[in-house]
Amino acid sequence: MHTVVERELELDLVLSPEASIPVQARLVYRTDDPYAVHMTFHIGSESPVNWTFARELIVEGVFRPCGHGDVRIWPTKVGGRNLLCVALSSPNGNALLEVSASAVSAWVERTLRIVPPGAEMKQLGMEEGLTALLSPTPADDLWLRDPWPSDESAEEEA
Repeated sequence: MHTVVERELELDLVLSPEASIPVQARLVYRTDDPYAVHMTFHIGSESPVNWTFARELIVEGVFRPCGHGDVRIWPTKVGGRNLLCVALSSPNGNALLEVSASAVSAWVERTLRIVPPGAEMKQLGMEEGLTALLSPTPADDLWLRDPWPSDESAEEEA
């Protein structure tokens, strides 16, 4: 059975230094996909906007600037509020979002209690799967036997 950790958030989409608009989003972490974080933005369109990125990125971004390319996260303080900035880049455009650092930190902490850093591989069941795949079975004995005896063995029997 897999566990899902979700959190509804209100982020601010920064339009300019003086203006922003609220955006609803859901952060999702699933133990059956232990390296990833899924963020779904509800922007009032027919279908939500989905982003998936490494959990490690948001874990680190709570403490210090991190990320390259499409997703960058960094902590900041604005008007006495501790915030996380999330910069998203895609071929369709760029977005700068601000969200409560404490709300994201609490959610991140819940994911880390369920799957501690370094324990992600165990969630995938890779070791068990490889063991099952590589373990000998009774059929292996049949497979490994030579189905066509060599000419020499036929002569020995005669």
